Amino acid sequence: MYGSRGAAGVRATVAVLGAALLVAGCSSDGKDEPDKADIRITQQPKNITPFWVNPDGNAVDQVAAYEKDGKKAEAGQIRKIAQQPTGEWISPEDPEKEARGFTEAAAKADRTALLVLYNIPHRDCGQYSGGGATDGDTYRAWIDGVARGIEDRSATVVLEPDAVLHLVDGCTPDEFHEERYDLLEYAIGKLTALPNTKVYLDAGNAGWGHPDQIHEPLKWAGIDKADGFAVNVSNFYTTDASLAYGKQLSAKVGGKPFVIDTSRNGNGPYTEGEESERWCNPPGRALGEAPTTKTADPLVDAYLWVKRPGESDGECKGGPKAGEWWPDYAVRLAERS
Repeated sequence: MYGSRGAAGVRATVAVLGAALLVAGCSSDGKDEPDKADIRITQQPKNITPFWVNPDGNAVDQVAAYEKDGKKAEAGQIRKIAQQPTGEWISPEDPEKEARGFTEAAAKADRTALLVLYNIPHRDCGQYSGGGATDGDTYRAWIDGVARGIEDRSATVVLEPDAVLHLVDGCTPDEFHEERYDLLEYAIGKLTALPNTKVYLDAGNAGWGHPDQIHEPLKWAGIDKADGFAVNVSNFYTTDASLAYGKQLSAKVGGKPFVIDTSRNGNGPYTEGEESERWCNPPGRALGEAPTTKTADPLVDAYLWVKRPGESDGECKGGPKAGEWWPDYAVRLAERS
């Protein structure tokens, strides 16, 4: 459902290079690129949101491109995305390098890196974002790499979107259940052992089932050792609906706090067309509340943009592959916010 972040390593490397490369606005092979010197993407006030704004993401590139082409209105819309902290989805290839790059860049800005880990074996049941680690040992090694990359720097981790949900809804075959619970528990233990890392295990959304169906599986996956859980990741349910769902679930898992993905929930969920595809690049959606730790309820640690607005859910409704940047969709999300 969510799309991998194969370009993340490139962005991490660029971020660590610092302001000199950002101002230069050119590639290493000498070819001209859109000049980002005047984009001026800065960090949000730390008392509002402590999370790091990546100055070299797809949205920043798009703002520069629109500015160069004289498309001021479109650039202004995409800037709404570029100026907010969004999740960095760690790819399978070099987790240590990517995690280090993002957390070092965040630390230099005196901010916290928001990382999303989405590599569980047999993920997404073979749908648009199917794949993941080839086996349990590979996954544990990947988690170990992420942990080495983070070290003692500040990070907030959203762990494995849909991994528990797909154990409950029948999507993941029974023979993989025991291993998945073990892997999630391993990941939580490894990451929470780091001194400045918080871990939120994905726990579905307000449009799926009921907390009674998922609270026990969350416990089997190690929620007791996590800092909390995440709801509405990459989905569109309103903040109010997500808050109600999260509070009901929290009461069943020891009062754990939670975070809400508000990246695209400004107009709520899409209710037309084939029900099984409503989550995938739905039309008429909008950006939601900006990321912040100043939320409507003490149980909600933060509103986050876990899903990166403007990146496709998959090859549906005219979209590119899952995780690829789709500027037209990004502009429409921003226009309605």
